[in-house]
Amino acid sequence: MLAVSCSRLYGDVAKLSCSTVGKANRAAFGQSFLPTCSLPSINHSRFFRGNSSTFFGSPCSLDRTSSLTLNASAPKRRITMASTEVPLMRKLLSGFVKPYLEKNPTAVTALELIRKEDVGPVCFDHFAFRTFGVDGCGIDSIAQIFLDMGYKTRDELRFPAKKLRALWFSPPDHLYEVDGELENGPAPRIFISELLVDQLSEASQKVIRKYTTAGAQYKRHAATASVLNTLTWPTPSFVDYQQLARESEYAAWTLVNGYSLNHATVSVHRLSQLCDISKLNQFLQKSGIKLNSEGGILKVSPDGGLQQSSSVADSVKYAFADGEVKTVAGSYIEFAERLVLPIYSDLKREEVREWHRREGFEVSSADKIFESTSSEQMGIKTG
Repeated sequence: MLAVSCSRLYGDVAKLSCSTVGKANRAAFGQSFLPTCSLPSINHSRFFRGNSSTFFGSPCSLDRTSSLTLNASAPKRRITMASTEVPLMRKLLSGFVKPYLEKNPTAVTALELIRKEDVGPVCFDHFAFRTFGVDGCGIDSIAQIFLDMGYKTRDELRFPAKKLRALWFSPPDHLYEVDGELENGPAPRIFISELLVDQLSEASQKVIRKYTTAGAQYKRHAATASVLNTLTWPTPSFVDYQQLARESEYAAWTLVNGYSLNHATVSVHRLSQLCDISKLNQFLQKSGIKLNSEGGILKVSPDGGLQQSSSVADSVKYAFADGEVKTVAGSYIEFAERLVLPIYSDLKREEVREWHRREGFEVSSADKIFESTSSEQMGIKTG
């Protein structure tokens, strides 16, 4: 038995305890990650500095011509826990985050580092999921639960070279600006992509349909599978995984990870001292976090308003159905800074709200962010 214990994001509040999964459990739940980890229930109020419900932080003044400066004379900002006006949504968001952190030690470390360095709230900009666009297992399979909770469908993005399409969804307007942090803070945007399976080779299509058909009765329960950290189809064989990996690393990732949260994104502009993404990137790299270098560490939209970076995905040991245990790509963490739109440039920082900033996503940047799970970035062999 493999046992690993580490104190990460939650300090002494929680420790990741990892143990090898027995074959019986893997067969029962269609999940073959080795090891699996469990986090005890977390009292989120203990994330906050000061007392259990509030903390205070100094807002930062960002001058693009003179880098990052701290405004010591600025009034303190009072941050309180988010209200429970949508308890189901909060439980669901927390449900996505828990298994994500269990399998992604880099995300845990990055969040811990940021919280130690920055007094501001750590909020999520968006969550991202990957799907197979076939047999009802595509975008709609996981989007519906968000639509039911008031999310709105926004823009479509196309990635021809990767044979992908994506939609993003915005949360209810009143949840863009709420107190709190992480899954208890402002509701994140949702970015869901799907592989255009019909554009793949016949061999790869056959592999994908083999699994999506086998799990067809569960396709309406994608969100449940994500929260439970399991697949809606049988544990794949290594031979099938290899077939997909040769043609589409996105397909191979989705085959073994299913509807797991692909990445969560920190809202950089909501931070205090680290609210400049270039400074944040330097801080993370200096602290040992490996960032995705595809197209450069910093991915900038053509208009300059959306700036993004991401870690390289964690490597995970996976036990395939045919007995092979191999290293595969897990999840990763992203960082996004949305600059204030030119029309609102005269606003003081404390007056700026999320809707004053650059909205949406950028194909060219997202295309490079996808590479966070590539074998080249991770330095692993897929075969």
